[in-house]
Amino acid sequence: MSPTVRLADYSCERHAQSIVRLLDGYARDPAGGGQPIPADRLSRLVGELARRPYAFSLLAFVDDRAVGLINCFESFSTFACQGIVNIHDVVVEREFRGRGIAGELLQAVEEVAAERGCCKMTMEVLEGNEPAQRAYRRFGFVPYQLREEDGRAMFWEKKIDVGGSPL
Repeated sequence: MSPTVRLADYSCERHAQSIVRLLDGYARDPAGGGQPIPADRLSRLVGELARRPYAFSLLAFVDDRAVGLINCFESFSTFACQGIVNIHDVVVEREFRGRGIAGELLQAVEEVAAERGCCKMTMEVLEGNEPAQRAYRRFGFVPYQLREEDGRAMFWEKKIDVGGSPL
């Protein structure tokens, strides 16, 4: 059972519904925080992705059913003077995990990144999410550092209240 990976068409209702369903399922999973995404956000999600030209999503289909999703955003490396693709969400439905679907999705992201002339892909992963870390390492991802003596990069955040509850 090899999945078919497609670049999502945000104007396609089937793709839009799949993105919303898969992302909300991931949010409800303990690895995604264990909470559903509020309905008002889900109703705006695909439209907001569509209005950002640097965003793209890939869907993995098995027997015509979307079972995997990756949402990505292109950024820019000032040092390399080239694009970077940040992988923001990696979702594989629970019953399809361990079947190589994440690897197929990651391979498709790498192909899009290469087509766009990007120099690397980046992502965040929780320290306790060992299964995801194993999958990402198998694909060639490593923790980021410039110099060993300075240690690894840390992912930090500062939430901004813009009228809605920040995530």
